[in-house]
Amino acid sequence: MSALERRVPETTAPTPPPPPGGVLGPAYRTLSIGIISVVFLIAFEATAVGTAMPVAARELDGIGLYAFAFSAYFTTSLFGMVLAGQWADRQGPLRPLTVGIAAFASGLVIAGTAGVMWVFVLGRAVQGFGGGLVIVALYVVVSRAYEERLRPAIMAAFAASWVVPSIVGPLASGTVTEHLGWRWVFLGIPALVVVPLVVALPAIRRTASGPVDPDAPPMAFDRRRIRLAFGISVGAGLLQYAAQDLRWLSLVPGIVGAALLVPAVLGLLPRGTYRARRGLPSVVLLRGVAAGSFIAAESFVPLMLVTQRGLSPTMAGFSLALGGLTWAGGSWVQSQGRTAPYRKQLMVGGMVMVALAIAAAPAVLIESVPVWTLAVAWAVGCLGMGLVIGSTSVLLLQLSAPEEAGANSASLQISDALANVVLLAGGGAAFAALGGGAVGAAHTVGAAGASASHPAAFAVVFLPMAAVALVGAWVATRLEPAKA
Repeated sequence: MSALERRVPETTAPTPPPPPGGVLGPAYRTLSIGIISVVFLIAFEATAVGTAMPVAARELDGIGLYAFAFSAYFTTSLFGMVLAGQWADRQGPLRPLTVGIAAFASGLVIAGTAGVMWVFVLGRAVQGFGGGLVIVALYVVVSRAYEERLRPAIMAAFAASWVVPSIVGPLASGTVTEHLGWRWVFLGIPALVVVPLVVALPAIRRTASGPVDPDAPPMAFDRRRIRLAFGISVGAGLLQYAAQDLRWLSLVPGIVGAALLVPAVLGLLPRGTYRARRGLPSVVLLRGVAAGSFIAAESFVPLMLVTQRGLSPTMAGFSLALGGLTWAGGSWVQSQGRTAPYRKQLMVGGMVMVALAIAAAPAVLIESVPVWTLAVAWAVGCLGMGLVIGSTSVLLLQLSAPEEAGANSASLQISDALANVVLLAGGGAAFAALGGGAVGAAHTVGAAGASASHPAAFAVVFLPMAAVALVGAWVATRLEPAKA
């Protein structure tokens, strides 16, 4: 696949030489800085908001809905991803990116002004829709604007843009939460939207806007895929609700959710994905297994440290900061040309690292285990994630034709988000069933939060996720396309 082709060249026309330099060379500098600033915004939100989440949930009397605050984001992002894939393939990535950033900022405002937990969850849902539009649009930009040799480097740059937010975000968020209140963590971030709007959008308009083939007749949106996208979002939401309610009546929305979800997933993901068929289906599946297991586990780390070990929100979030550096390091390793022949081995090893990190995390529930051991374990897991996530992105674009980049990127992100929803639903249900909803209800932030313990509620989240990550190590052996 050629990332810069808009149409097939004439056989007599000479092939233009590739632009000189790397992703920060003269030909790509403005575009790279612009789209990296978009990723930086998303990274800063993720690290800052995650630190403030336990305090927000407690103040809004919504600990029982804690998992919803995360899964609502992923649920609505599913619809946004499918919509963005079609929108970008037909009209270019500029419009879905612009609308996505606006929705992302609006959701932060809604969450930051919420007076009750359900409004907070609604804000996260709006934010997720915007995030779904943005992430797929960015993949299409990379597919169209960058040569294949540069894609590992720009993916590594995306990972590197998480480093500063991973270090500064938890500290800033915790300080603001403790001294000004958690709301300002959400309300302050939308101001950063101005940066990617000013820097990224003009560069995208020049290099990656419009349809793949400007001379081809305009394509209509695939209404069937839109219906399936709506079905997958509603189905995932109903499944999450049923998992959190834990009453016999909740079986009804659970069954309805599964009935909507299963055919939608089968229709939107590459055929053979859940059989781990070799090639693109296994790449898409691995992305979901890796992201779902890791994010579902990580979502409970700050809450565990605050309520079970008495850490402040600042220190709970900061304990994960080292992971930003190691994630970027893993992504940098996979971007190097000399490691490309060993990509499969790196991804298998990466998934083993992820499984070990998740399995080691609940050890801090034992008082005699130092809290810093979790930071070390999570840094190892993040190193593995850097190897895996960057590589799945590179492999997906290698296996996609230019006119399919949007749809296939949407499939990759759907797998990512859907796994987050399903595994958060399962983890949240197990957490609530073992008394997790009471965690923090009788505690305040600080040492008092450690006075009563609910270790089983946390252990039942982490250990199954470690098993899921271990399955991912097997899936990583099936990424090469089947031989004809």
